[in-house]
Amino acid sequence: MAVPPEMVLFDLGGVLVELRGVSTMADLTGIDDESELWRRWLGCRWVRRFERGDCDPQEFASGVIGDWDLAVGPEQFLGTFVSWPVGPFAGAEHLVRETGATVSVGCLTNTNVLHWDGNAAHWPLMGQFAHKFASHRMHAVKPDADAFAHVVDALSVSPGRVLLLDDNQINVEGARAAGLRAERAVGVDGARRALARAGLVPAADGA
Repeated sequence: MAVPPEMVLFDLGGVLVELRGVSTMADLTGIDDESELWRRWLGCRWVRRFERGDCDPQEFASGVIGDWDLAVGPEQFLGTFVSWPVGPFAGAEHLVRETGATVSVGCLTNTNVLHWDGNAAHWPLMGQFAHKFASHRMHAVKPDADAFAHVVDALSVSPGRVLLLDDNQINVEGARAAGLRAERAVGVDGARRALARAGLVPAADGA
């Protein structure tokens, strides 16, 4: 039997937190393939710079608009962008608290100063985490190796005893390459299933 994790790191958007950004960018770009939209977004140099904390909001907005040829101005784009995080899914805080009764819990999220300071920092959910790893504060983004190296250096836990739950497969693969355990989990139900497989929480009724 595999040794159970000592630490669980939750991604936020798509796992514990609802985001409206995909539908917004689909409307702006006309791209209706969600996987293609995510591929372009995650690979966008301006998204990566902003989520590493390497540019300010105005530079980010102007860069995205220019690279994606969007028919909006920077202020309009940012006015919509700040509202992308809707808030924690129902049951998210309970699941983190339940997990935290067994192992240490934290979050590892690609984010930015607008979404972190304007939204996440005010959610009661955040008080459940013993460790908070935000890309714009680490100056490193998933799935890059330096993001996971930063986490491993900060924790007094061996990489193989850390379980990351993330909704993007590319981040799961990056974490595994860095020696962490990682599972793709979409939403609270998906996270619970992954945690149940690891023996950390009970499975949902009927699962």
